[in-house]
Amino acid sequence: MCDVKAPVESPADELARLRGCLSDLADVMALAELSDGSDPSRVVNALLDTLLPKLRPAFLCVRMNDSVGDRSLEMIRVTEPLERISESRDLGTLLDRSLRDAAPKWPLRATVVIGGAGFHVACAGLGVNGEIGVLVAGSERHDFPNQTERLLLDVAATQATIGLWRAGLVRPSEGLGTAADEALVTSDRQFRVLVETIPALVWRGTPEGELDYLNQRAVEYLGHTAETLAGGRWLELVHPDHRDATVRRWIQSATTGSSYDDVYKLRRADGQYRWIQSVGEPLRDSEGRIAHWYGLVIDIEDRKQAEDELRRSEAFLAEGQRVASIGTFTWRWDTGQIALSDELRRMYELEPGEASTFARLSAVIHPDDMPLLVEKMEQIRVDHAPYEHDFRLRMPDGRVKYLRTVGHALLREDGHFDAVGATQDVTQRRLAEEALDELRSELAHVTRAMSLGALTASIAHEVNQPLLGIVTNASTCLRMLDADPPNVAGAREVVRRIGRDGNRAADVITRLRALFGKKDFTPESLDLNEAAREVVALSMNDLQRNRVVVQLELADDLPNVTGDRVQLQQVFLNLIRNAADAMVEVHDRPRQLLITTERDEADRVRVDVRDTGVGLDVESRDMLFDSFFTTKPGGMGIGLSVSRSIVERHRGRLWAESNDGPGATFSFSLPC
Repeated sequence: MCDVKAPVESPADELARLRGCLSDLADVMALAELSDGSDPSRVVNALLDTLLPKLRPAFLCVRMNDSVGDRSLEMIRVTEPLERISESRDLGTLLDRSLRDAAPKWPLRATVVIGGAGFHVACAGLGVNGEIGVLVAGSERHDFPNQTERLLLDVAATQATIGLWRAGLVRPSEGLGTAADEALVTSDRQFRVLVETIPALVWRGTPEGELDYLNQRAVEYLGHTAETLAGGRWLELVHPDHRDATVRRWIQSATTGSSYDDVYKLRRADGQYRWIQSVGEPLRDSEGRIAHWYGLVIDIEDRKQAEDELRRSEAFLAEGQRVASIGTFTWRWDTGQIALSDELRRMYELEPGEASTFARLSAVIHPDDMPLLVEKMEQIRVDHAPYEHDFRLRMPDGRVKYLRTVGHALLREDGHFDAVGATQDVTQRRLAEEALDELRSELAHVTRAMSLGALTASIAHEVNQPLLGIVTNASTCLRMLDADPPNVAGAREVVRRIGRDGNRAADVITRLRALFGKKDFTPESLDLNEAAREVVALSMNDLQRNRVVVQLELADDLPNVTGDRVQLQQVFLNLIRNAADAMVEVHDRPRQLLITTERDEADRVRVDVRDTGVGLDVESRDMLFDSFFTTKPGGMGIGLSVSRSIVERHRGRLWAESNDGPGATFSFSLPC
């Protein structure tokens, strides 16, 4: 039996509790309809069967005197824990001994001791004054019976009495008609007390579905009585949009006798339409005919709004997860149960309704990543620390997905831990990063190739000088050998000079092939001073043609850095060419280019390329390193952008500053 004072944890719990009250009410009211005139024990058995699951007592006892069927009748039902007590077999005698008075005079509430255990007892008379018998219920609970249980006992006893009288099982006696009328009045009064106790809007209907009773809460809520809503006028309170569907559902229940359950909008006394849920159960007589309909109306407007808000929030969350390619999960370690959000199920490409078991998920995890993933999860299970790891999925068609997971362990109320977290599909980002790295390499190669045309004169000069030396020395060697006698010692010295010039030409070609060749990032220990000298040597002819005076101030104790020689030389080359271009229009002062190296901090080295050119304006300084931004008429805006990418790839920093005097300084620093 429901307790009206019990706390309500949720709207669903409240509805279940109220429906239980309605069911209890219908079952108890049906006791008056169950007798078929054959045997009073049928009514008593029905009384005990109805009350036992609702009261959950330790025992129930019905004792009837000889006014019923010319004989006395006693029926007892015993449950745990009383059935373990041997004395419970003599329960009737123990009740007589404890309560002392004759059964019809037993008090409404008492305490009895059976087998050393105390039980709280409630009694309800059968008959107007208990002249037919008594109904006794006992429980170990200190608050037994509460208000609702007391009403239930009284209504059950009254309905059983009416059933006995209607079936003619009670021996006729003087004043019985008046007593029966009084019992009916008592039954109706008890019914009204009971339904007014239920914290809900209660209605009752005729077998045909006509409304014939509303409790006070319903009258106040609707602003109408059962009489003003009779004749189907209650439908006028239903929202017009819901009226037809409501009529169809009610007619279906009324004609089939099935339980009624409907949700629609109903007009309240203040004129506002509110969402309500209306449920009803039929009360049947002994022949199965519907005697009455009993129902509840529950205002679910707040719950409906909360559900709508929850659905909107869930929709926003699902859409946000879809847009961000992020899914969430929980993993119960004690049971192995794994719950995935819809977006995470999409990442694993699970079929609708397919279970998200560990075996199913493991089947698509890349075999190379599985050992580390298992190790990581076991570590989390042990130390419960926050975690973050990357792994891959290999789908059945060969596609590879890159996932990143973050999460932590969550302690539940029962003391067990769950793993909760979020997983993001970073496949597109990973592919974009790989494409960007490839593009950077291509751009670096393009800029080196573009520089080739501007350095053609320098290349020709560098290669031509050793070649001319080789030719000249070869002619000299021949003359010395043709002399009489031959000058062997002189010829030997000339041949050495030929070898020197040949090696010089080979070195020039090697540097050019390295600088303008296309190859992968190859880190090595690198002397920046040496790299600077090589680039200056390659650029010297072009610098001299533009009347640029180059000065090198290279630190003697400069530590090596780790990096790709060709790429860092590309940075030197870009900065030197930019410095030379910035001084083309300078005619009133020397065109000086100063390249310095030094220790920047304890663990870094710094390179400065200083010119005396036109300098930097404030507006363009912040955009110098943006792709495709240039201040030169024929520039493409690629060189500095590529240079910055190269330096950052080496964990360094590239920046520009205006000089105190004319010109600008471009600097970069790298870790040792």
